Amino acid sequence: MLETSARLLRMLSLMQTRPDWTGPELAERLGVSGRTVRYDIERLRGLGYPVHARRGVVGGYRLGAGKALPPLLLDDEEAVSVVVGLRIAAGSVVDGMDEAMLRALTKLDQVLPSRLHRRVKALQKYTVPVRQTGPAVDMDVMTVLAGACRDHEQLRFGYSSHDGKETSRVVEPYRLVHRMGRWYLVAWDMKREDWRTFRMDRITPRPPHGPRFTPRELPADGDVAAFVNQGVESARGQVRARVLVRAPIASVADRVPPAFGSFAVVDDDTCVFETGASSIENLAVYISLLDADFEVEDPPELVAYIRRLARRYTGATPGADPDPAGDATAPAVPAS
Repeated sequence: MLETSARLLRMLSLMQTRPDWTGPELAERLGVSGRTVRYDIERLRGLGYPVHARRGVVGGYRLGAGKALPPLLLDDEEAVSVVVGLRIAAGSVVDGMDEAMLRALTKLDQVLPSRLHRRVKALQKYTVPVRQTGPAVDMDVMTVLAGACRDHEQLRFGYSSHDGKETSRVVEPYRLVHRMGRWYLVAWDMKREDWRTFRMDRITPRPPHGPRFTPRELPADGDVAAFVNQGVESARGQVRARVLVRAPIASVADRVPPAFGSFAVVDDDTCVFETGASSIENLAVYISLLDADFEVEDPPELVAYIRRLARRYTGATPGADPDPAGDATAPAVPAS
């Protein structure tokens, strides 16, 4: 049988693993009688932990929210996972979150036993997380948006579009989604009467919030991550291009991320690359990743832009041999 102090800590640990416990379940797990469980519950309450009781056949106990956090009792795997997760998340793109994460890490480092310190240090030393490079989101903005989602309150904010145009929006906010270094708000736009995705780094909340709303059915059958992906890809594909690439498909397909476009075989030495982007400039970047001779079949605006780039690059290298190695010729584009 556990000593009283150890038993109370064990009871706290059990009650943190799931919402509800019956008296007999706690008694069996702790190896004590039902009377001892009731005494221990009263001891926890005396120490300031709000343990709620429910009477009846399906009665039991639940650890409620108090004025302060109870001690978190983690097993070895949970402790290591939390520390590693915090170290990775410390490279987030949310302004103001790094400091809080580092404070939490300091507290955990102080109480980790030596056997776990070795595991954490090994993971820290031999793993290299990639720091997020997307636009930073203010922690206060994120808190406001999350609170409006939770409370089902209409939200007013200023929004800056990709071309710098400022608009005022009134929305019903639903979810915050992180995708490839950017944060997005999924919301129902009241004026446009449709679902919209908003870049959170472009949002400026304008309190006070509006009235409460009755939640709607989420788009994409509730898969808001898929909805955001669809919206981002749709914005990326506003300008389309078709390019004849004078290289085998096997030599160029791996040079471009799958999300940037698709390839089709023409013959052993030629393939077609179809891509989309939010601008002509981005299309030119995607095509340059191919590192192969190509011919733009569509659109004409891309042909004109690449010609301007060719003149600019040529002017940036005066006196250079245009083809010193026989493999750096200017990209082929159709004549006007």
